[in-house]
Amino acid sequence: MALFLLFLLAFSAVSADEDAFIGVNIGTDLSDMPHPTQVVALLKTQQLQHVRLYNADRGMLLALANTGIRVAISVPNEQLLGIGQSNSTAANWVAQNVVAHYPATNITTICVGSDVLTALPNAARILVTALKFIHSALVASNLDRQIKVSTPLSSSIILDSFPPSQAFFNHSWNPVLVPLLSFLQSSGSYFMLNLYPYYDYMNSNGVIPLDYALFEPLPANKEAVDANTLVHYSNVFDAMIDAAYFAMSFLNFTNIPVMVTESGWPSKGDSNEPDATLENANTYNSNLIRHVLDPNKTGTPKHPGIAVSTYIYELYNEDTKSGPLSEKNWGLFNDNGVPIYTLQLKGSGQAFANDTANQTFCSAKEGADSKMLQAALDWACGPGKVDCAPLLQGQSCYEPDNVAAHATYAFDTYYHLMGRAPGSCDFNGVAAITTTDPSHGSCMFVSSIGNNGTFLNSTASSATDSKASGSPARVTYAGTFFGGIIFMKVLVWLAVIL
Repeated sequence: MALFLLFLLAFSAVSADEDAFIGVNIGTDLSDMPHPTQVVALLKTQQLQHVRLYNADRGMLLALANTGIRVAISVPNEQLLGIGQSNSTAANWVAQNVVAHYPATNITTICVGSDVLTALPNAARILVTALKFIHSALVASNLDRQIKVSTPLSSSIILDSFPPSQAFFNHSWNPVLVPLLSFLQSSGSYFMLNLYPYYDYMNSNGVIPLDYALFEPLPANKEAVDANTLVHYSNVFDAMIDAAYFAMSFLNFTNIPVMVTESGWPSKGDSNEPDATLENANTYNSNLIRHVLDPNKTGTPKHPGIAVSTYIYELYNEDTKSGPLSEKNWGLFNDNGVPIYTLQLKGSGQAFANDTANQTFCSAKEGADSKMLQAALDWACGPGKVDCAPLLQGQSCYEPDNVAAHATYAFDTYYHLMGRAPGSCDFNGVAAITTTDPSHGSCMFVSSIGNNGTFLNSTASSATDSKASGSPARVTYAGTFFGGIIFMKVLVWLAVIL
């Protein structure tokens, strides 16, 4: 009964005073690390407003000045002992790395160490002291209200994480965690968690389904259910966040919000890492962004309305990282700023414009229904204002003479007319973005001839937008004269999408 009452009372004091955001971690283990000004240019292009640095690099802080980008800086693990043993060392660190740059550089957070309990356990005894020394230096500079101080911890310190209601911290760390949580509570800071469903899935021996790790939709009877709370979980991410809340509650801390400082999925791995693929990385990060930013689903099943801001791991592939191949392939971009893959962010709002590749195309999906393709093709060549003249018999893109090939030409042309905006390559689910150039023979697609669209982050009117209008192109396709019966074609298209 006492445990049941704890379930009812826990977390009532956690506040929802901030909107969730998506940020990105910037690692530097690259053989050709871009210059700070190049990094910032990429951040601006992508409209990223939150970044986390693993240090307090002066060049990066100067490049970030006057951009408005919110910056989390870090005390590297190798500097932790010095700061945790000397108040003056901490004060000097804050003076050089915070006071010297703020407010021109919008520093909002200081991460003291990273994964200290698991990566540097010998320093655990001075971790909380280091946080307090850094915070005291901020107080002395009158910056403690503007800048939060915390430490990112590995989710592996949470034991028995499912069901979440039974989760607890590794008891051996309680002498550190209790004063840490007390500090976070008193200073109004976050419990920072490095959370990787990829590793949970890999280490589950098949118990965790891939779709559950990737945020893919599950039927209700496939969702995981916490037998104690009867709460349903459709993904690993939410379950682990709630596990963290329950673990804190068992130590009598119920009003500290969780922030995820690292989460992502690798796009390539060794032979024993078959699920480290471009497709899975794209799926995970795209779904993660939508999930965190969805205003109708803020928070977790147990804590609706409580924002869980998250930093994606990471901006660049780090080719000099040691370890398995996957360790080098968590990035969204290579060192030239070209996307490893193009995130599918329809509906994510003003969050991330990961569409900077010069070679992305919109193609008809393999196996798509031919009638759906025909309807989408008719729309693109009509209300979509695509010039489909190259598809006429005898023209450059007539061959191969099939609906999939012709639809690909029309879809890709529309995609570039819309500036490759999120949502402009969908066509009611029969199209998808690809990096494979569909050009063939004399039929050259837009990206191949250098006519690249501008970078947009708002969702343009897509082929499923019944409000799209415009004068239809007067071309003949498969015996249909658009100028004569376009009204009937629009009615067919509306019937398909509705």
